[in-house]
Amino acid sequence: MPESGEQSVPGERVELDQLVESWNRFDHDLLLHDAGGPSECVVRAGELVVGDEAFDAVTDQFGRWLDRIRPHDLHEDLRLAKLRLRPTERERCVEIAHDAASFVGAAARENVRRSVSANHVHLGSTATTPRIGWTGSPVMYGTPVMYGTGANPEPAPPIDPPADELWDPAVTVTVLDSGLDPHPWFVRRPWLSDWGLAPEVLDADDDSGQDRQAGHGTFVAGIILQHAPGATLRHHRVLSSLGLTDDLTVVAGLRRTRYLAAGKGAHIDVIVLASGCHTENDECPPAVRSEIAKYRDAVVVASVGNFGNDRKFWPAALPEVLGVGATGSDGRLAEFSNYGPWVDAAAPGVDVVSSYVQLLPSRGRLAPRTENRHYGVAKWSGTSFAAPRVAAEVARRLHLGEGTKAATRGATSAFPVPKVPSASNGSSAT
Repeated sequence: MPESGEQSVPGERVELDQLVESWNRFDHDLLLHDAGGPSECVVRAGELVVGDEAFDAVTDQFGRWLDRIRPHDLHEDLRLAKLRLRPTERERCVEIAHDAASFVGAAARENVRRSVSANHVHLGSTATTPRIGWTGSPVMYGTPVMYGTGANPEPAPPIDPPADELWDPAVTVTVLDSGLDPHPWFVRRPWLSDWGLAPEVLDADDDSGQDRQAGHGTFVAGIILQHAPGATLRHHRVLSSLGLTDDLTVVAGLRRTRYLAAGKGAHIDVIVLASGCHTENDECPPAVRSEIAKYRDAVVVASVGNFGNDRKFWPAALPEVLGVGATGSDGRLAEFSNYGPWVDAAAPGVDVVSSYVQLLPSRGRLAPRTENRHYGVAKWSGTSFAAPRVAAEVARRLHLGEGTKAATRGATSAFPVPKVPSASNGSSAT
């Protein structure tokens, strides 16, 4: 793990299996495959993602293990289907997906319509909580501290809201995240409701408290506007307030965004994905890879994850995606940030300050999204918040007239990846 000086996170380590157990109190279909092993990843228990051209072959050959097919599991618009395994086979979903992919044949690796895979769970790339002591796990690094709420937060310099600009011609940045609340930084901007509203879900588990990653999308959007204030933002909810999503949901979000833009004659310049996943074979889920490939003239920016290792995190590790790690105030790679030759850039990701929405206490039960909310700023850490900084730099350069490739090169030059000290001999490697 890279050294990071003041960015070290003290406390007891909590392993991913403990986190999955905690998440399963609210999201009951999570399965940790190969816990602690080289193929460790989180998947939807008992689910397979199958391309339409492989559907008949898979259902015929593996039908004895399949549960009944539900109409809403057939995603004709995506040319994909979600197949559910019988309860007795749920924990074998990765094994059965591998067997089915082998049965379909090698062509599945190149043709998503003939692909078969487990439905991988993607994790929001916020880092860890020093006070609780989580390290190396994909949860928050410090519960966001609201300013101007009457509480006693840690001292922090105030920040001005982004300039009220709108670039013409438009530079459009699409954020696929947990939603976007009508924060004062956004509420007067004409793009906020152009494609419909998708406010944050703050208490999906109905425990009368704000969920661990509620407000994530609003925070990410604020970072973009601080550094690219004239950008036009588009937003689509794919990430839950617990910080979880999956292959099918991400693919559906990418597809819907592309179709909406085409229908309105709009162009998407930059896409931000502040979440990602590991997979059992360390390859990008085929459906995700295929959908991202359709954004040929956009820059896709993704966070590289917060496991503090060099294992590839998808989709950030795709060659066509700009994968972003996090640095601390000392300019070194943050301890939690993933690293390796597949990481393209690294931007500030420790104690980042941005727009935030907070759930206020209320008496009695309220209908979802009618809770009392307070808007302010918070500080938060993770590669989730480094990626939008680089995305904003790409957008700014596009606004200045640079082409897509030049803007990408300029952004990676502006935010180079620091060398990672070797734990064995003190030498450095990138």
